[in-house]
Amino acid sequence: MSGFSKEFKKGIVISNPVFVLALSLCPVLAVTDTLDKALGMSGAFALVIIASNLIISLMRKMIPDVVRIPVFVIIIATFVSIVEMLFQAYIPAIYSALGIYLSLLAVNCLILGRAEAFASRNKVSDSLADALGMSVGFCLALILISFFRELLGKGGITVFGNELFTLPVLAENPISVFGMSMGAFLVMGLLIAFFKQIGVIKDV
Repeated sequence: MSGFSKEFKKGIVISNPVFVLALSLCPVLAVTDTLDKALGMSGAFALVIIASNLIISLMRKMIPDVVRIPVFVIIIATFVSIVEMLFQAYIPAIYSALGIYLSLLAVNCLILGRAEAFASRNKVSDSLADALGMSVGFCLALILISFFRELLGKGGITVFGNELFTLPVLAENPISVFGMSMGAFLVMGLLIAFFKQIGVIKDV
C-alpha cells in the first residue's frame, strides 16, 4: 500500500475522527438532526481541512515554532471565512441552518489537531491524503448519524427540500428523543457497537 493510500485509509477507518477518536462531537450533536445540515457541515469541513492542510504543509518550514499555533488558527479561520461567504451567497438556507457551528470550524479541534500533528510535519502529498481521509471519515460519520436520527425522529428523509422517502409508522409516531442531542449519542453509540461487532473499526 502506498503512503498516500495508507494515510487516506487511516482517517476513514483506523482513526475515524468520530467513531474511533471521538473528536469534534460538538457538530455531531448539533447538526445531525437532519441530513441537509449534515451534508452542509460535511462540505464545509472538507473544504477547510483540505485547504488548511495544504497551505500549512507548504509553509511548514517557514513558520517559527514559537508562533505556529496562532499561525495555524489564522490560516484555518481564513478558509472558514471564505467558506462562510460562499455558503451565504450560494446556499443561504444551509448557511442559516448551520448558524454558529459553521464559524466554530475555525477552532475545531480536529482541524487544528491535524494541522499541528500532521500537516506541519509532513510533505504536501501525505498532508493531502490525511486531510482527504479525515474529511471522508468525518463526513461519513455525520451523514450516517443524521440519516438515522432524521429517519427515527421525523419518520422520513428529506434532502434540500426533496422528500426521498417516508415511513408512515414513524411519520405518525416519531421517536422524538432522536431529535434531541442525546439522540446523537444513542445513534453514535449503536453505530460504534455495530462497526466493532463486524470488525470494521478497532480500539486505538
